Amino acid sequence: MPALTIGYSQGDIMTVFADFLAQISDPQQGERTQAVLDWAGEKFPSLERKIAWNQPMFTDHGTFIIGFSLAKPHLAVAPEAAAIDHFAKEIVQAGYEHTKLLIRIPWKAQVDFSLLEKIIAFNIRDKAHCGTFWRKQAKPVSSLLETGGR
Repeated sequence: MPALTIGYSQGDIMTVFADFLAQISDPQQGERTQAVLDWAGEKFPSLERKIAWNQPMFTDHGTFIIGFSLAKPHLAVAPEAAAIDHFAKEIVQAGYEHTKLLIRIPWKAQVDFSLLEKIIAFNIRDKAHCGTFWRKQAKPVSSLLETGGR
């Protein structure tokens, strides 16, 4: 299934994810998600913000850096398997569960912004010369983003 992608310029930082955020029915989940997206946009202003597969994500020179999706019990963070493998111990130490491609941050848990910063910075460095959207892997992250990690 091809991605439905909408790209935005840096001047649209606050509006890129507005429609996505407006669709979140739980106010606390909406506030949490907005806080994470705002933080990522402010911390990494050079990353492009996109909606693809109906999910917010950040890209760099056309390559995927990190995406987010919502599930009833958690905010799912999808940085691709290489980043999860690299930070697996820190993810567990932060109190988060993870799969090969997703990190689950429970809605009631604190967001470890320091860990997110390390993960995003790792992907930016690791994919600096990547010429494809995804790293090569068995199951594309896009399929997980479509299902919220299920």
